[in-house]
Amino acid sequence: MKSFVEQSNFFGTENPEALAKQYGTPLYVYNEENLRAHMKAVAGVITKYPYRANFSMKANSNLSILKMALEEGLNADAMSVGEMTLLLKAGFPSDRIFFVPNNVSEEELQFAIDHDIMTSLDSLEQLELFGTLNPGGKCSVRINPGVGAGHHEKVVTAGKKTKFGIEESDVDAIFDIAKKYNLHIAEINQHVGSQYLDPQPFLDAVENFLRIAEKFDELEYIDFGGGYGIPYHKLDDEAAFDMESFSERFTALLDAYAERHPDNIPLFKSEPGRYCVAEGGVILGRVHATKQNYGNKYAGTDIGMNVLARPTLYDSWHDIEILRDGKAVTEGEHEEVYVTGNICESGDLLCKGRNLPKIQRGDLVCVLDAGAYGFSMSSNYNSRLLSAEVLITKEGKAKLIRRRQTFEEMFATFPEE
Repeated sequence: MKSFVEQSNFFGTENPEALAKQYGTPLYVYNEENLRAHMKAVAGVITKYPYRANFSMKANSNLSILKMALEEGLNADAMSVGEMTLLLKAGFPSDRIFFVPNNVSEEELQFAIDHDIMTSLDSLEQLELFGTLNPGGKCSVRINPGVGAGHHEKVVTAGKKTKFGIEESDVDAIFDIAKKYNLHIAEINQHVGSQYLDPQPFLDAVENFLRIAEKFDELEYIDFGGGYGIPYHKLDDEAAFDMESFSERFTALLDAYAERHPDNIPLFKSEPGRYCVAEGGVILGRVHATKQNYGNKYAGTDIGMNVLARPTLYDSWHDIEILRDGKAVTEGEHEEVYVTGNICESGDLLCKGRNLPKIQRGDLVCVLDAGAYGFSMSSNYNSRLLSAEVLITKEGKAKLIRRRQTFEEMFATFPEE
């Protein structure tokens, strides 16, 4: 039986053991063909009406991958001045960047205004602040429709227990502030949650949001948010998101809106981040120690919660494959094992009691589906260095797209005594 990385030829002509030795572990590895295929899929979700997919760069902010998204026809969302600056560096023109901040300073809003970047305002107070900075300007508002969805409560981004958006009952207050500062509300946007494999929650949110959109005049854009999921349990044959069926059902909802508003069809947008990049990235980590501890087998790796935070934050599942001498171990003895990192926290676990091939010191652990919210959420906790990132190009060759951090770089922000 072949593994996922072997079936998909994820590493191209490269040997993962050789990659680990050349670039060190932990190591993020991406597959260009996989990334581009997913980007093409979201770019073409809607073809009947004006449509643009906005890549949510918080999922993955590597400069090479951002350039790839631009080449595949995606726009991009940014959450900070740093993200806007990086998108500009990647070559995105200002009119293809959407600033979707949450509780930001006057200085951050002014940066977007100065660079002609469309900005979403997340509260009435932020809308008021924007009005004082840019009277007569154009902006977007984020609406919280009162319902949310997602695979974990921490990724539900709408509803009655979340910090995001302006509740629907405050729409009249939006109009009052807009009138006060002569603002044009050119767009409304929402984001109800993340990681749908069943598209129904998203489609329900689309239908509801189109109802809300009818309260606004002369909208240039309607942004439905994101949430398309990927099969994190692919080794158990979990079905992938049915993009073709989803596209048909999504288009049907837009048909109904277009029939009601034939002379005012805005640009429709969505915000796929995870779907574009999650399956296109893995992490290679070295097993440095194994042990039994009160009846449990532990395999200790260098993939700590500083490298991949999702399992600790959300109890997220990532499929794991074991590589030995550059090849996947699929046969032989299996055992239940806790795969851990090297961080001084009890929650530093990649999996708990997982049935895996028997692991030994020196093996490589390959964590699948780590291209989204992987490196972008990593940290220097325990003063550990940020990983390198490597891209397996369309030609099957390895290309370094971020070198490993050095201690000099990590300590460079301390003032000299």
